[in-house]
Amino acid sequence: MSNNLIIAISGKSGCGNSSVSRIVAERLGLRLINYTFHDIARERGIPFEELCMLAEKDSQYDLELDRKQVELAREGNCVLGSRLAVWLLENATLKAYLWASLETRARRIASRESIPYLRALRETEDRDRRDRNRYLKLYNIDIDSYRFVDIIVNTEEGDQFFVAESILKALPLQKG
Repeated sequence: MSNNLIIAISGKSGCGNSSVSRIVAERLGLRLINYTFHDIARERGIPFEELCMLAEKDSQYDLELDRKQVELAREGNCVLGSRLAVWLLENATLKAYLWASLETRARRIASRESIPYLRALRETEDRDRRDRNRYLKLYNIDIDSYRFVDIIVNTEEGDQFFVAESILKALPLQKG
């Protein structure tokens, strides 16, 4: 494999970014970078939703998160799974975008967090809108415009192992 294999995986909440990134990293023996707002919230001892609301008003949280992710990825030989990975890692070996409908993502989130589906649907839709507006304002990145990536995987077509395998199959052949 190349000395500098960097895989960027992005997708909206509920697409399986964390699970798929972990599987891809394990299969390739690469470092996993999955530093998220959940980590910042945990480090600061505040609820995740509260941090998300703070991030809407103060760009320091996004800037801290994105700077740390890019810094870690620059060391090479890694998988970065994050909302903005495919946009921030311009020189990634492979950029993969995970897609699922709002309804599917809400069902997954409801199950994962043990909350009612309609609540998850409302919160997921709200989060999508807030994230899109925030990233447009902060970086002029439209998270609904991802057609430039190397592969788009419809995560409704299979489980996280199917999605990870789809990404692995899309990797360019490596010399060495």
